[in-house]
Amino acid sequence: MDNQIHDRPGRKERTQMTEKEGGGPSPEDMSLEELRREIRGIDREIVELIARRTYVADTIARVKDQQGLPTTDEKQERRVMERAGGNAEQFDVDANLVKAIFRLLIELNKVEQRESR
Repeated sequence: MDNQIHDRPGRKERTQMTEKEGGGPSPEDMSLEELRREIRGIDREIVELIARRTYVADTIARVKDQQGLPTTDEKQERRVMERAGGNAEQFDVDANLVKAIFRLLIELNKVEQRESR
């Protein structure tokens, strides 16, 4: 268990991850406008990932419908929430916040699945 705590990236490690991924300056060395540009890019990536996730969820809904499966799968939802919490901890992000975002994504997908049936 101790290894997991030490392996979890903190704020310093997240900064280093940003430097490695972008190959550019660290956030501390960026101007306000550069930081805002960085946030705009990240926001776009988040929306792109939500769109991809929604597309896959819609595909899952069609498969469920074809197989006569119910819209809601509580076991799968629990697994998604556990995975979200684990990912949050790995990146030292508030797990409750991440789980709330995933709960919203799941609920929106379920509404869309019900409406499409």
